[in-house]
Amino acid sequence: MEDKPRYSRISDIIDLAIYMSSKVQGVTLNEIAKRYCVSRKTAMRMKDSLACIFPSIDEIPSDGVEKYWGFTNYSIANLVTFTPEEIGNIEQQQRRTTNKEAKQALTNAIEKMKAINRKGHGNTENDVAIYLQTEGYAVRQMPQYKISLEVIDVIREALHHSKMVTGIYHEKERLIEPLGLIYGEKIYLVAYEKAKGDGIYNYLLHKFENLKLTDKTFDRGDFNLQEYTNQSFGVYHDEILDVELLFSKELAPEASKFNFHPTQELEPHKDGTLTVKFKASGIKEIIWHVFKWGDGCKIVAPAKLRDYYKDYLQRNLNNY
Repeated sequence: MEDKPRYSRISDIIDLAIYMSSKVQGVTLNEIAKRYCVSRKTAMRMKDSLACIFPSIDEIPSDGVEKYWGFTNYSIANLVTFTPEEIGNIEQQQRRTTNKEAKQALTNAIEKMKAINRKGHGNTENDVAIYLQTEGYAVRQMPQYKISLEVIDVIREALHHSKMVTGIYHEKERLIEPLGLIYGEKIYLVAYEKAKGDGIYNYLLHKFENLKLTDKTFDRGDFNLQEYTNQSFGVYHDEILDVELLFSKELAPEASKFNFHPTQELEPHKDGTLTVKFKASGIKEIIWHVFKWGDGCKIVAPAKLRDYYKDYLQRNLNNY
């Protein structure tokens, strides 16, 4: 039997841990040998190697002639995650099936898979959406500025290794310390720029010219991109407001399914209207979003936001 390269042996051991954990009754040496195309003697070594890593692996009592080996607890559970491809494939099957019971069962399974992934990972919804786009099952339809792959490679390398970059921005040479990217209609680079002070600044990525990686490194400190973005409604950061919006009964069903902000609270009313509350900065982006809902969305609070919205509408009307 052909010997396998070392990297495949390691991957087989990891796969065996997941395979063994999935079997309540455990697995036999013959099953291991068949699955990995190895001899029974090698299957025994694989089982013993795994037992050195997970002491909870032991013989599981059975009525059969062969011995079964498996986990006596669920210590492997934290190592198991699902890739966007795996979740995306199941979601495709969920959408295609016409059997109501099967559709609901698949929906429940997808929710559990995403729940497991969220314990130690980022936004699974976005990962799956990106996967479906690459497979041709979804399209992101919005005006966007073109960003070259060279620029993305520079930023990716800078983020991965905490390296500074240089570039021309608003006709000025900059030395900045990239912290992350915010995607939307425009792509913003979140970064430090010591020449401007100790604050955190947002830059339109498409406006950079001659962006280059340097050998200088920097300390990210305790910066957390998710926490940073949660402070604002969109990209702009200014005063944090306690926002309260009231949606008409015609728009309430749609608004109840919309994700306005991570801090949002929904309060349905007996008359069919809906109140949405959240804390966020970015007054301009808030009023731009309110405008999209038309006259079915009313700014209840704060008064400052309501007055700014009225002034914004009046200034635009005066242009006609």
